[in-house]
Amino acid sequence: MNEATGDGKDLALISVVASCFNEEDNVGELYRRVCSVFERLGRYRFEMVLIDNASTDNTSSRLRELAAADSRVRVILNARNFGHIRSPMHAILQARGKAIIPMASDLQDPPEMIEQFIQGWESGYKKVIAVKPVTRENFLVFGMRSLFYRILNRISEIPLIQNATGFGLYDKEIIDQIRKMQDPYPYFRGLVNEVGFDTQIVTFEQPRRLHGITKNNFYTLYDIAMLGITNHSKVPLRIATIGGFLMSAFSLCIGFVYLIYKLLRWNEFAVGQAPLVIGLFLLFSIQLFFIGLLGEYILAIHRQVLNRPLVVEKERINF
Repeated sequence: MNEATGDGKDLALISVVASCFNEEDNVGELYRRVCSVFERLGRYRFEMVLIDNASTDNTSSRLRELAAADSRVRVILNARNFGHIRSPMHAILQARGKAIIPMASDLQDPPEMIEQFIQGWESGYKKVIAVKPVTRENFLVFGMRSLFYRILNRISEIPLIQNATGFGLYDKEIIDQIRKMQDPYPYFRGLVNEVGFDTQIVTFEQPRRLHGITKNNFYTLYDIAMLGITNHSKVPLRIATIGGFLMSAFSLCIGFVYLIYKLLRWNEFAVGQAPLVIGLFLLFSIQLFFIGLLGEYILAIHRQVLNRPLVVEKERINF
């Protein structure tokens, strides 16, 4: 990777991007730690693109203070909460750097890893992605998340990186390709693998959150999971089709068996209600599952057809 040398504007620009929602106690520390990393590096300029997703605490005020004190801090204030998928992606697309580093604003993505990312980028990698094989979060949540990524990686049409959250460094060329896709509800972790290019993996142990509470819940995790499946795999739909055919064949065979048994033992054979009730509930539950799965794919198409903007901005600072 070519490095610009010299002072001031002769240095190559690196963009650090973070999405914020009720992180008033973390954004100041995030800024200080990012500044410390680039002061130690000395060979790059940097900008911070911080997007506030309509926080209900004093996060927007903290961001205004940071932007007023340092013109390298560029702030976007959303008109409302546009969710955990659209808001971070919008901020990434506003970055101007030769390389873009998306990260969480809650400090669970350590800013000190930026130096390691840049070293990988300088070695020629277009993507340097952080992976957390070990974490201090709830072991049950982490176990379920790891299981999901293993399943997704098996059914996906492209190889996906397990336990990657999107934290890492991406060359401007990759972000430009993603920008051309114009996806109104993007699965960023999948898109960066869709583009291709060589990848360097950097492992780390995710620290505990020091301030505030996590914004992830069952719905947000489910949303990400379904987005990953519908955007990168047709296997579930094929399973539904094949499963329907096999269930039909199985039901037909059972019907013939019952018919023959009834003809041979006309006065002795009684079906009973239990097999009928259990069979009906089994078939209905399978049908509902695959109807819901089909609905997820239709919802993904619906989002594409609507083609709404990622966010609506209320205000920009230092742009």
